[in-house]
Amino acid sequence: MGSFLVGGIAAFGNPPVELKPGMVIINSANIKWGIYSFNGTDSLNRPVILIQGNNITVDFNKAVLLGSNDKQLPNEFYGLAVLIKGNNITIRNAIVKGYKVAIMATDCKNLKIENCNLSYNYRQHLQSTWLHEDLSDWMSYHHNENDEWLRYGAGIYLKDCDNSTINDNTVTDGQCGLMMTRCNDGYIYNNNFSFNSGLGIGMYRSSRNNILHNKLDFNVRGHSDGFYNRGQDSAGILVFEQCDENIFAYNSVTHGGDGFFLWAGQTTMDTGEGGCNGNLIEQNDFSYAPTNGIEVTFSRNEIYNNIITACDNGIWGGYSFNTEISGNKIFANKVGIAIEHGQENEISENVFDGNSTAVKLWARKKQPSDWGYAQKRDTRSRNYLISGNEFLNNNIGVDIALTDSINCQSNKRKNNKQFYKFAVDVTHADTPSAVITLRYLDSADLDKNDDHTVQLPGGKKISKAIPKIDFPGSRKNIRITEWGPYDYRYPIIFLKSIDSNNVYHFDVLGPKGKFKIKNSKDVTNISVSGGSFPATMTAQKTGPDVTIEMEYEGVTFYDQFGKAQPVKSPYVFSFRDFQPIVDWNVNWYSWDPAHDPNKNYEQFKTVFNNAPVKTEQVKKIDYTWWGAIGKNLPADSFATVAVGTVDVPKGLYNLGVTADDLVKVFIDGKLVIDFWDASKYKNDEDAYHSAKVELGGRHTIRIEHVENGGYATLIFYLKPD
Repeated sequence: MGSFLVGGIAAFGNPPVELKPGMVIINSANIKWGIYSFNGTDSLNRPVILIQGNNITVDFNKAVLLGSNDKQLPNEFYGLAVLIKGNNITIRNAIVKGYKVAIMATDCKNLKIENCNLSYNYRQHLQSTWLHEDLSDWMSYHHNENDEWLRYGAGIYLKDCDNSTINDNTVTDGQCGLMMTRCNDGYIYNNNFSFNSGLGIGMYRSSRNNILHNKLDFNVRGHSDGFYNRGQDSAGILVFEQCDENIFAYNSVTHGGDGFFLWAGQTTMDTGEGGCNGNLIEQNDFSYAPTNGIEVTFSRNEIYNNIITACDNGIWGGYSFNTEISGNKIFANKVGIAIEHGQENEISENVFDGNSTAVKLWARKKQPSDWGYAQKRDTRSRNYLISGNEFLNNNIGVDIALTDSINCQSNKRKNNKQFYKFAVDVTHADTPSAVITLRYLDSADLDKNDDHTVQLPGGKKISKAIPKIDFPGSRKNIRITEWGPYDYRYPIIFLKSIDSNNVYHFDVLGPKGKFKIKNSKDVTNISVSGGSFPATMTAQKTGPDVTIEMEYEGVTFYDQFGKAQPVKSPYVFSFRDFQPIVDWNVNWYSWDPAHDPNKNYEQFKTVFNNAPVKTEQVKKIDYTWWGAIGKNLPADSFATVAVGTVDVPKGLYNLGVTADDLVKVFIDGKLVIDFWDASKYKNDEDAYHSAKVELGGRHTIRIEHVENGGYATLIFYLKPD
């Protein structure tokens, strides 16, 4: 890229400035509207546009920056669009698509980013399907001292930026919305960071920030309704590693992997010191999370007046201490509040209605020996006050084990199948029988006689009301595609299940308009030929390549990659499930240090001359082992060899394999995937490997897999390109 310096001529009142790749903006500027197709570089240190200096305002005037113009898919997007360095800089009205990171700011004070749309940037290609979870989709945020989070991309990435104001921005259909590292004393409000496959807002070592009145819904992956609900560390809000005294209030954070995910961090786990302490989580909606509405662990915090409905756990508070949970509405969760090894916690004036278990407190008899936290802290479960709550229609009210000193008083209860369930190892439990009529906290109790707004610095006010979302509440509305959560803005044929008779069950969803079936293959008895949205549909499978193609006619919409689709001509959308018939013969072998695959592959593979410890014939390679591969068989130091034959039409195919730890894949004796270096396996996403291959006719596929230790998986994919 060339370098263009925009100085004084770019000030307000002068002609709008046309963007150029490599431009450096050092003074205030109005950008000339246009669509700028500028590819980024292969380094996030070299932006397309650099804004640098002090006291600068750049109005992009809705100009559009389009990156990765030589790529088609979001997991291929690369480059940084805008980098900001300096103090008192304001960026507004930018539209950025197609980059790994849209806007990054480093070492800035008093930064403002407002009214920008940074949607449709980088996101991973997910491998988990409706039927099974894939390890490679799990994310890890445990470290970010060296910007490890950048591998997931972001709409906005802030590093060492204090007193920032981020307001009225939109980041959807990417992986991560706003990511903050060592950023303090900021205001993040009125943004829409929804329908991303990773995080809405992520914070690392960031304190005293105000996260207010944002839409952070449907930041989720790793969920298939009725099959599994894992979340894979997606969340509406992530608070990680020594983040203190932040305020999270009036946000809509529904349908997230977790709604709110707070973890003290590795420093605390190693030393037993610190945590993410003194955070206020007040008056948010954390409903419909596949895992936890709120997760707060190894820390001390305040959780007031939130709505938490239909999650796996409403609040998961493992190792929480001196935490107050008060005034929350906790409805229809598997467990309302679950705390292991908690201490000095207060659970007061909440309403528990329709939970399987309302409150569950417990401890384990032994702690992991490799936790510094457990070695240096008292981790007994003890000293709880459970007071002034209302328990209605729960299967179990209070379930406690291996806990000392519980004071349960003044709780109102009705229609619970069982109220107290105490294990024999519970000591010093005070459970008075008195029942009183309670007065519950609500927002008016906390701030009477105000106008239901919050005044921000500079005089601007925002509403105390939780933003409304346009979707009915239910985890069933979380539909994960290969690119993340479905955002209900484009037509889709969504597979819900396949029954035992090989009948496919679909939802047909989309914007206002009509659909009709155009073509189909390897199915019969399709239940509908057309109609309006939403609709349900069934079809009987008759062959290995189930394909249904539809046409949509209706309003203009944006497709899953952010491209506008006009109403002038029918839009074609489709479903395809390619499951070729493969007869696999699978053998397992043990190996010893003399045949260590990590040292010498040629020496290792001689173990294949031995008798296998297990053999089976299967139709698909889809294995996950949390322990031994079978009764009296190894859990570690084993190898898998799978050989299968397949007959497919001539064409280009995507071959993929998820393997923990090492894997080679051969087609007709030719090596096409070679991952045989455990040192390159750092994160879960490193378990997935792929190759494009030309196939046609009958082929032999051979997979060689090695498990070193711990969790193990082996999943094979073959799909037409």
